[in-house]
Amino acid sequence: MNQAPSQRQLRVGEEIRHIVARALERGDFHDRVLDTVPVTISEVRVSPDLCHATAFVMSLGGVRLDEVLEALGRNAWVLNKAIARALTLRRSPTLKFLADPSFDEASHIDSVLRRPEVARDLVRNDDAGDEEADPHGA
Repeated sequence: MNQAPSQRQLRVGEEIRHIVARALERGDFHDRVLDTVPVTISEVRVSPDLCHATAFVMSLGGVRLDEVLEALGRNAWVLNKAIARALTLRRSPTLKFLADPSFDEASHIDSVLRRPEVARDLVRNDDAGDEEADPHGA
């Protein structure tokens, strides 16, 4: 059974997201890939025991995403150190990185909405809504 994350998990995840984003912004890594490819950390999910954290990332335009994930994995120790210093937890969560699927999902939804048959149905529904709202056309 999947439970919704607790307030504490959400707070810790958001704080880790900020720590990682600041480290990327400052260029705390000596990695050619991370220095040249803009990266977005969209979300960090933390396990209920706060021992594991998964950061969902996307490179700008999805460019070189595999290289970015590999570079983040190589430099995870830098981020784990920064997290341990910034958070007052018994144990610092171990960080791993995954590609954020929400960008692909949003792109797919956008492409579906742009199909002619869907656009036609959306226009019909808008016209029907206008007529129902004011049957006299005033």
